[in-house]
Amino acid sequence: MPFVTISHWTATEVTDEMIAKADAKFVPLIKANGATGVQMVRTGDLSMCVITQYADAAAAQSAQAKIAGLREQVAKEFPMTLTSAHAGDVVGGT
Repeated sequence: MPFVTISHWTATEVTDEMIAKADAKFVPLIKANGATGVQMVRTGDLSMCVITQYADAAAAQSAQAKIAGLREQVAKEFPMTLTSAHAGDVVGGT
């Protein structure tokens, strides 16, 4: 069953350049750790979330230590703070 993680972030600033840099640097690293897809969603002027898809819960679980390290790296490189993270099995939709 597909599995998704969602991390919510707030920032003191969000620029197009920051988004482009994060997309170019971190999305490939997340996918290299087993994700089948990654979307960055701007949810407000100073907030965004990252939605990461995995084939199943086992794939997500095996990636979590490395993903935690990537989240720390993001917080060091950008003026962003992880405010919450959620995860679960995909139970519907297309």
